[in-house]
Amino acid sequence: MKIYTRRGDDGSTGLFRGGRVSKDATGPEAYGAVDEAVAFLGVARAEVPAADPVGDEILRIQRELFVVAAELATSPAQVSGLEPGVSRVDAAMVEALEAAIDRIVAGRGMPTGFVVPGESRLAAALDVARTVVRRAERRAVAHHTTEGQQDSLVVPYLNRLADYLYVLVRAIERTWTPSRDEEEEL
Repeated sequence: MKIYTRRGDDGSTGLFRGGRVSKDATGPEAYGAVDEAVAFLGVARAEVPAADPVGDEILRIQRELFVVAAELATSPAQVSGLEPGVSRVDAAMVEALEAAIDRIVAGRGMPTGFVVPGESRLAAALDVARTVVRRAERRAVAHHTTEGQQDSLVVPYLNRLADYLYVLVRAIERTWTPSRDEEEEL
């Protein structure tokens, strides 16, 4: 088997579960941006020290983005056949991100000033991934609008993921207001 098939030489690409669309259609634009986010998260993960659990968390997110991409790469007529949490975003995925955001914010508070990315290579890579996730979110909105798809949780997931990456980076950089416990120590 060869890596190239030549089927895309006409400017089309195959969809998950069958069918073909133009490579510049809204679906490939959306899952292409998701793919970029996965790659930038890989750059970030490569910067995480071996024993740091942040690396495992980033890997988990990368794997979840494959679920997002699978759903975006499926014709709306075929989406009902996807498996929740495996090839279709489900509510538990969104709720897990919300819980993670809440844990970080409860422990660190919210940033009080303008944040300039670049405190470390890890933080910078995560900030780039966050901006790419926001682009993927915009592309997913366009895709769902074009296709008339209304029952998907892709957009809420991407929205929460960008928020999660924002608070994760701020926690890594420690660019937060002190928590109540830390204020008492001061």
